[in-house]
Amino acid sequence: MGWRFFFYSNEGAEPIHIHCRKGGKECKYWLDVANFDVEEAYSYSMNNKDKRQVKKIIFEYFEYIESEWQKLQEARYP
Repeated sequence: MGWRFFFYSNEGAEPIHIHCRKGGKECKYWLDVANFDVEEAYSYSMNNKDKRQVKKIIFEYFEYIESEWQKLQEARYP
C-alpha cells in the first residue's frame, strides 16, 4: 500500500497544504508556492525515511497539488 495524498474540504481558511497517510503513518505539509518549498505541519509514526519519501512525492507533484487546491477553493467559494 502506498501513500495517499488528500485535502479535507472543510479546511478552506487554512493556507495551501496536503495531508498524507499510509497505514498508521500520517502527516500534513504546508506548501510555500512563492518559494517552491514545503514545511511539515505535523507527523505521526513517521521516521526520517518516510518524511523524505513524502516530501519527494510532494515536490514531484507540487504544481498539480497547487492546481487541485485552487480548484477545490474555487468550487467552495465561486
